[in-house]
Amino acid sequence: MILFWVLWGIDAVISLVVLYFFFIGLVDGSVSSFNMGLWVMILLGIGAIMLGSLWLKSNDYLRIAKIVLAILAVPGLLYALFMLMIIITKPRWN
Repeated sequence: MILFWVLWGIDAVISLVVLYFFFIGLVDGSVSSFNMGLWVMILLGIGAIMLGSLWLKSNDYLRIAKIVLAILAVPGLLYALFMLMIIITKPRWN
């Protein structure tokens, strides 16, 4: 049960980051009618993962709910570890 909430928390942070970039894009005009369909699909997908996992957990499908949450959490954690490695090691890119 604790793993479920850890994965859900990671996904919630990722969702907030995506929402932040969406609203900043609306303000500065980089989210326009040209790419609004892509943004809507991304936001719907994240919402489906978050709400779907809660629905699966409430219907006693905890293992499947964890797998659904891992779809978003694993790449997010790998990217966060990559960024942490870049910050710590300060590589030369030339």
